Amino acid sequence: QSGARINISEGSCPERIVTITGPTDAIFKAFSMIALKFEEDINTSMTNSTVTSKPPVTLRLVVPASQCGSLIGKGGSKIKEIRESTGAQVQVAGDMLPNSTERAVTISGTPDAIIQCVKQICVVMLESPPKGATIPYRPKPASAPIIFAGGQAFTIQGQYAIPHPDLTKLHQLAMQHPPFTPLGQTTPGFPGLDATTPTSSHELTIPNDLIGCIIGRQGSKINEIRQMSGAQIKIANATEGSAERQVTITGSPANISLAQYLINAR
Repeated sequence: QSGARINISEGSCPERIVTITGPTDAIFKAFSMIALKFEEDINTSMTNSTVTSKPPVTLRLVVPASQCGSLIGKGGSKIKEIRESTGAQVQVAGDMLPNSTERAVTISGTPDAIIQCVKQICVVMLESPPKGATIPYRPKPASAPIIFAGGQAFTIQGQYAIPHPDLTKLHQLAMQHPPFTPLGQTTPGFPGLDATTPTSSHELTIPNDLIGCIIGRQGSKINEIRQMSGAQIKIANATEGSAERQVTITGSPANISLAQYLINAR
């Protein structure tokens, strides 16, 4: 219907990339149909839910890093103008996507605001083409750790926990057959992950030049890792003459392994 070429990357990954190619009007038509489809999904999922405020439609665009500067504009002027004229929220990720020279640009709002926003982003991208070679982002298959919570299975993707329906089905089947018990409910001889799980400590050494990306601006990243993992994380002060910092992680074995994974992912 839109007349655009649409390609969807292969399906063995938790994330897939939809590439839309064509003249700008075909792109807007395709994007408006996608935005409306997403809104339909939100409406459907809200019919049986208790949530009263409707979440916005959110799209993550993948943009070559060399074009992000033009999109942000001098001192953030362009992105501010796009936010104000369209009413959409626009955020450009600070880091490049793994193994690529592309960054994620997240836009959210009403379908109408998103379409207007995509129009303006397309104009910027046409005016300032990418410089140098672009290494495209390719999502990795899910070999990520799996977390079971509230009867659902999640895989960790970057900083998000993504629900995994196939594993959830397996998990629910397993729960119907003893000796499995849901996490946190203990039965004799089968300790679940609850408050009685013994806590232990694990030490890591991290090179000084990488410690900044783990701590994040004003401690934002390390706090996020503490919250997501539920582990206590202490970073020792730099010692003179040493190129490494000592990091101590304390918590249950599950907390520790999640904290370690999140630190490695950073």
